[in-house]
Amino acid sequence: MDKTEQGLKQNKGPLLLLSFNLFIIMVGIGLVIPILPFYVEKFGAGARTLGALIAVYSFMQFIFAPLWGRLSDKIGRKPLITAGLIGFAVSEFLFAFASSIWLLFAARILAGGFGSALMPTAMAYVSDVTSDEDRGKGMGIMGAAMGLGIVIGPGIGGWLAEYDLSYPFIFAGIAASVAAVVSVLILPESYSPEQRAIDAERNRAESSSSRIEKLKQTMRSPAGFLLLLVFLLSFGLANFQSIFGYYSWERYGYGPKEVGLIMLIIGLIGTLVQGAGVGRITKKFGDQRTVLGSLLLSAVGFILMTLANSFAGVLVTTGIFFIGNSLLRPSVNSLLSKQAGPQQGYIMGLNNSFLSLGNVAGPLAAGGLFEWNLHLPYMFGAAIMLFGFSLTYRWAKQHSQEAVH
Repeated sequence: MDKTEQGLKQNKGPLLLLSFNLFIIMVGIGLVIPILPFYVEKFGAGARTLGALIAVYSFMQFIFAPLWGRLSDKIGRKPLITAGLIGFAVSEFLFAFASSIWLLFAARILAGGFGSALMPTAMAYVSDVTSDEDRGKGMGIMGAAMGLGIVIGPGIGGWLAEYDLSYPFIFAGIAASVAAVVSVLILPESYSPEQRAIDAERNRAESSSSRIEKLKQTMRSPAGFLLLLVFLLSFGLANFQSIFGYYSWERYGYGPKEVGLIMLIIGLIGTLVQGAGVGRITKKFGDQRTVLGSLLLSAVGFILMTLANSFAGVLVTTGIFFIGNSLLRPSVNSLLSKQAGPQQGYIMGLNNSFLSLGNVAGPLAAGGLFEWNLHLPYMFGAAIMLFGFSLTYRWAKQHSQEAVH
């Protein structure tokens, strides 16, 4: 066993606990998928309100993620992870017992604001406890937990909602509360005060500019391109997820049962790919080549989806897209963390903001294009992935010396 593998093994416990926390959050997000349309109907609201509730969550993440990321660089990762879980738990309870539409919005705003504390801090945590060589594997473990949560979430939500529509949200609140307590008692801090002081001094020496100037500098750096890539991959996935149910209903006559089964199967495939495949593939081909191949595979999947004419065909084509996307996200995150240097929290906060921005823009674009033609969202998604492939190919050539093999 070499030194890097030994280091990853020693940090396996914290990584698994962190992955559990992300799993809980993604279950909470996933269980909303089959329930939210019926839940808002209780308040006499319609599709426009539903879309606004979905968008406001991602928009709050876009605003607050960089703030949480910078704060984690100052006070450490553990306090932010714990705060994110507690805030998310409170938001779920508020949603479950809301008596008006405005309380629903308040709950979603709270969920987006505090939920955004967890993701960038978790990625910074992984960067703290893994070497460059094993970072892709660490990100893959984290991605697998998230993928499994988003797969299991709708199943739990659909089952609990048969008893009461508020039960899924109560379940998510209890689970997040348990995860917060476990994190307080067990999760070790990955970012020591001594290392924070060293990195803070280094950051002050590197730049005394304002936050806006710092953002401009970041966007002009190699990390800036990777943040753009994060937006593109998030846009593509949100484009797919937001319109898939409508697309399946209009084209194939599928109901929630068939759509749920497809999402379950491809979600499990994605989880297996992230948990078992990302580490091996990135070590063999490097992060840059993995990103290029994943972008191309995602584009092909988008195009093939418009050609499927049977349930098996839908499974295969959506599976191709999901495999590409499952490889793409942890590979981009790994590249980004290597560019972040001593600013892991800040960069990962920006990463979550660009991810959230894609989650806002993707559904809006897909909904508008779907009204023109049901195939347009997926054709546009393919074009976005190919555009990302072209940009990444050029970027990789210019920064070939930074490629990891």
